[in-house]
Amino acid sequence: MALSKKPVTGMKDILPEEMQIRDYVISVIKDTYAKFGFTSIETPCMENIANLTNKQGGDNEKLIFKILKRGEKLNVEAATTEEEVVDGGLRYDLTVPLVRYYSNNAANLPSPFKSLQMGNVWRADRPQRGRYRQFMQCDIDILGEPSNLAEIELILATTTTIGKLGFKNFQIRINDRQILKAMAAYSGFAEESYDSVFITLDKMDKIGLEGVKEELIGNGFAEGSVEKYLNLFAELDKIETAGDKVAYLANTLEGVLAQDVHEGLLEIINSVEATKNAEFDMVFDATLVRGMSYYTGTIFEIAIPEFGGSCGGGGRYDKMVGKFTGNDVPACGFSIGFERIVLLLMESGFKVPTQPKKKAFLIEKGVGGEELCKVIGQAQEARKEGLQVLVARMNKNKKFQKEQLMKEGYEDFVEFYKDPLKN
Repeated sequence: MALSKKPVTGMKDILPEEMQIRDYVISVIKDTYAKFGFTSIETPCMENIANLTNKQGGDNEKLIFKILKRGEKLNVEAATTEEEVVDGGLRYDLTVPLVRYYSNNAANLPSPFKSLQMGNVWRADRPQRGRYRQFMQCDIDILGEPSNLAEIELILATTTTIGKLGFKNFQIRINDRQILKAMAAYSGFAEESYDSVFITLDKMDKIGLEGVKEELIGNGFAEGSVEKYLNLFAELDKIETAGDKVAYLANTLEGVLAQDVHEGLLEIINSVEATKNAEFDMVFDATLVRGMSYYTGTIFEIAIPEFGGSCGGGGRYDKMVGKFTGNDVPACGFSIGFERIVLLLMESGFKVPTQPKKKAFLIEKGVGGEELCKVIGQAQEARKEGLQVLVARMNKNKKFQKEQLMKEGYEDFVEFYKDPLKN
């Protein structure tokens, strides 16, 4: 059987032009987040399967690349359950590994702990534009900070980074899981049905208010509860500002929604708007759900018009560390949609700024010995001067070779021939 030269479905080879942009984006991310006090960490790409299937990861738990036991521990013939043959899985996000990492190393970490983690994750998802089965995630998290300062710092750090990459007029959509629950309770839905209601609500941008109504009634929910629920969203659509929307819900849900929830949300929105240094809007969106069931409070997403969807998100997950240690620790995080950001930059024709000048020394076949050393010596001197220098043998199709190098940013070409008269 012939070997396949194509990548596995849902994964891709990265060509030099894209890699240059990826490296630049990574450098901007790391530099900006470091200025906000975040510290880089790294966790293994594989986690214990029990950690990945603890009913915290929402639908992502259905997309795990599971790993078979090794050696004598693997006995497929005798196995009757999956647990007997699987003990690990590739991480589907960076939050579960971070929480395990923190739980294992908290005694050696500062409090609060501000973490930056970048790395590949894997999901057995259906590939589409901007979505792959292997993709880079970039997360910042603050563990040990119970106040809204965590949300404010995360949003400011993330939006500063997005702004530095050239994006303007994007949105940070914000909501709170406690508001979602209060709206459902006010409407008469049973607590055990909230997740089902939220799954349908999450489709609002695709199927609209009438589509949500039809699906909720189709799922067996009382028409009176559905009408009361959707009327809240209809009224919110008539209100313009984020502050007024939150105030409307605070008044309507009085006695169901704790006062500190809406006050905290307003504090986050107002503080970010007053201190931001990028061009974006804070938008309260009561339909924002976020799929991860580990979220306990504030949730947010990045919406960039050029993409037409989410380009990152996060929220507060105060109960997750307790799953590992028995003691809850306040935690909040924000993840940039790294692959989608790179995609948008590629599609816009983005060129990496402040690149060193590139110079190519092309050497005809046959040039060697002392002459070759002279050429390499000249290249070394140019590198000392700060140039990026390529030394390569001249191809038969020199014109095509130079065209390819020009695509990589090489501007200056010096050619060396065996015949001194040609030089």
